[in-house]
This record gives sequence, C-alpha cells and structure tokens, in this order.
Amino acid sequence: MSAPLVNIAAALPAMAARQPHTLGVVFPEGRDAAGRVAYTHLTYRQLDRECDRYAWALSAYGIERGDRVVLMVKPSLAFFALTFALFKMGTVPVFVDPGMGVKNLKKCLQEAQPDAFIGVPKAHVARLLLRWPSVRHLVTVGRKFWGGATLSDLCRGVAGKGPFPTVSTQAEDMAAVLFTSGSTGPPKGAVYSHGIFDAQVRLLRQTYAIEPGEVDLATFPLFALFAPALGMTAIVPDMDATRPAAVDPRKILEAIDNFGVTNMFGSPALLNTVSRFAVAEGVVCDSLKRVISAGAPVSPTVLRRMAKMLPDGVQVFTPYGATESLPVCNVGSHLILTETERLTDQGRGVCVGVPVAEMEVRIIPIRDDVIEAWDEALALPPGEVGEVVVKGPVVTQRYFNRDAATREHKMRDQDGRVRHRMGDLGYFDEQGRLWFCGRKAHRVQTRDQLLFTVQVEGVFNSHPAVYRSALVGVGSDTAALEPVVFVELDVARDAGQSEVAILDDLRRLAARFPHTAGIQRFLVHPAFPVDIRHNAKIFREKLRTQVPKA
Repeated sequence: MSAPLVNIAAALPAMAARQPHTLGVVFPEGRDAAGRVAYTHLTYRQLDRECDRYAWALSAYGIERGDRVVLMVKPSLAFFALTFALFKMGTVPVFVDPGMGVKNLKKCLQEAQPDAFIGVPKAHVARLLLRWPSVRHLVTVGRKFWGGATLSDLCRGVAGKGPFPTVSTQAEDMAAVLFTSGSTGPPKGAVYSHGIFDAQVRLLRQTYAIEPGEVDLATFPLFALFAPALGMTAIVPDMDATRPAAVDPRKILEAIDNFGVTNMFGSPALLNTVSRFAVAEGVVCDSLKRVISAGAPVSPTVLRRMAKMLPDGVQVFTPYGATESLPVCNVGSHLILTETERLTDQGRGVCVGVPVAEMEVRIIPIRDDVIEAWDEALALPPGEVGEVVVKGPVVTQRYFNRDAATREHKMRDQDGRVRHRMGDLGYFDEQGRLWFCGRKAHRVQTRDQLLFTVQVEGVFNSHPAVYRSALVGVGSDTAALEPVVFVELDVARDAGQSEVAILDDLRRLAARFPHTAGIQRFLVHPAFPVDIRHNAKIFREKLRTQVPKA
C-alpha cells in the first residue's frame, strides 16, 4: 500500500471543489475616483486553475520536482498562485527576505544552490548588479527582462491544459527552505518537509479554533500562505510588508471593515501602530475573532490598546516559536494583562504560555557546546533558567548546507526523532507555563552575576516613557562585561519630562531589583536596529558597537 499524499497544495483543489466561488485571495490594485479601494481577486476555483497554469508553464520550461526555486515576488495574486504551484510540482521553494541585507542575501542564495529564480524585474536587476549565484532557469514576473523568460510568455505556451496533478509527496519529503532573520548570527536555511507544513496547519487550526469560511488579513506573506490551507479568504492589505512599523493604520482598518476580517496576523510593531491610531479615533473592529502576533513579545501597553479596539472577549494571542519550530507555546492577552504583566515588570521574564498540543518542551543547562544525544537527566526542574529544547511534529530536522549549525542546534532522541535547541533561555513556573528570558547569545556575564536580556528589559520597559529597551554587554573580558541599557523612548511620552529625568528614573528603578541594581549606564537611542520581517527583533550586536567609550 502506497504512503498517503502529504502536500499543503493538496488543500487547494479540495477547497476549489468544496467552495469554488468563495474568495481565495483578494488584492488591492488602487483606488477609484471616489478614493475607494479597487480590489482584484481569485476565487478558490480560480486560484486553483491559476496554480495549474503556472505549474504546467514552469514544468514545460524545465523546472522539475526537487529543484530549489528562489521566489522573490511581492505579496500579490501571483505570489499565492506561484507558491502553491511550486508545491504542486514538488519543487522546493526558497524564501529569503530581501531586507536582511545585501551580504546576507547573497550568502543565503549561495548556500541554497538554487536551480531556478522567479522574481519581479527589480529582483532580477539586483541579481545581476550584486552578482548573485547563476541559475539554470530564470523567470520574470512582469515585463520582459534580459535573460530567461516571462511568466506570461510561458503561460501562453500551455494554454488549454487541464488540472495539474499534485505530485505524490510524502511527509518526509523536502518541501521548502525558509531562512531565519539572522537577528543572532548569520541567517540559516531551515529545511521544511511536507509533514511539517501539514502539522502546522493542524496545530494552528486546533490551537485557535480556525474554521473554513473565515477571513484572514494577510499582513505577513509567509503566514498568509496558511489561509487557503485553513479554508480562509486571504485579504492582502495595502502596505509594504517589509516595513510593518510604517504601515498606514487607516488602510489596515479599512481592509478589516471592507471584508469583515475575522483573523488578523500582525507583527508587534504593526499592532503598535494600528492600535495607537484606532484608540485615538475610537475605532472598534467588531468582526475580529482573534489577533495573532509573533516575532517578538508584544508589550502589555499594546495589548491594552488592542483590547480597546476588539470586541469583548476577543484576545491577542502571542504564540512562541521560531522559523525552525512554530508553534511551540501559546498565551492570550487576558492572562498577560490580568496576571503575568506585573511579574514581567519585576524582571521575571515574559510568559509565553503552555506548550500547544503535540509539542514537548524541556529546559536544559546553559551551555554552548554540541549535545549529540538527548538525555532526560539534562532536564531542569521548574524555576531554573536554561535553554529551551523542543520536540514535536513541527520541528525542522536540519539546516540546508549548514552541517555545523545542525549539530549545534539539533540532538537525537532515543527514538531517533530530533529535538531542537531554540537558542532561547527560559524556565517553567509551577503552573507549567514557560517564561522567556532572552536569547542565549545575548546573555551578559558581569563580574557579579549572569544577566538575561528580557528579564532586565522588562523592568525598564515598565516606565511609561520607554517604548523598548535593550541590554548589551561591553568590554574585552567576557567574564566581566559592563551592562549597558539602551532606551528607545515612546513617541507619545509626556513632552514635559526631559531625557535626563527619564534616565534618572531608570536608575532609581534599577536599584529596586537585585538583578538590575548593578546597572549604572543608560543611553537613549533614536531608533533600534531591528529585523525587517517583524520590525521587533533587536539587533543587539549592532547596538553593542554603538556604545561610546566611557
């Protein structure tokens, strides 16, 4: 008996048969004379047919099952159709954020060793000017570009073709390569199998009770790909997905109102911008059933503002995880605002909730060496801070062409399954809730104690004038670093309080807690360097270089 088909693209023809006329993807194309948004769309049947057309065209061009295909196309109807076409073909899409920087981007593409490159004209210009790796197949989405072929020309060559049969992939087959943001070191390509995508869809549906027929606001392209698999309509808002903090909140709220959006995924930076405007204008989004945010902890201040723009009982969920494993844990804004916020303000860390179904989480001692095999004796008891290790169906098994990184972050269980070392530090409380304390790479060893970034920053983030803070360690002696806290001030703070007065407040605040009492140096920073995907992960390595000599 043959193994069952496991492929996220298989959900598309099923949805097309079940609800052919339901909107699959909606995209803003501009505005009419009255200023109203003009949308274009694909129903599920149309999206499935467009995927078939692209799959036939790319296959005829010579792109085959197992080929690695770099996809650099902006959020659009074509992005959705191309991605699912590539999955249907059994190719391996490679997703790389263009905002990670020229050097990192080039290195990621070199490591991925792509067989094909599909991109908008701007991406092809960059490919040539920056001398990205050469590939066998070049496809331009848009106007004719030097070299290769255009997607529209390829499609004309396969006119009249019927349904494209989804390649018979199994759970263990390689499905995609997703590069990490590189916020704590060089970006790495996490290898996704079809089984991992299948498990993610299952866990997201179970954890958040998502039902077919819902409407999703797709503010983050990769997360938006789950919408068709979950039976949701994906609404692409009028925004630059690479700059979530700079989003126009009117356009986000407009999209929610136009389509009765029920599910919204947004980075912490996007929620900050949107909630600030919504509360000021008295806007309530009565269609929303849930808001999901990931990439970094969402501040209680933002959660309180979000609560004012949401219907009674609707929560903001902040799942914990990483590119290599998502979701791992889940927590809702109700628990944070009623119980754990005050503990975060005291420097206990950020509560990220309890493990979701099918996921096993352990805490092990902090160490930087390779651990090849899991031993239950490594597990620490509740209350002790250590590295977070996870096991479950959404855990990636390896990095692509990064054997050393695979050995560093993966360990084998007794049953042969892989456990992933998250590189995060945390602990379990007596109620079985996981508390995030910061990245392992960001811990600061002073002469007197070991400091964890999130525990330290929670104390200073509680100050009403502080938007966010960042702990870094400076000095040549790694065993006796000087702790320095950078502060980014809230743009809406009381203008009557000077920066000097705020820093004096922070010194007094530091003196109240044993783990922050030794911090004397505070620096105001105009805008932290952050990762482009969420505009929330702080590049502390860059901040460290900006500390002036005392």
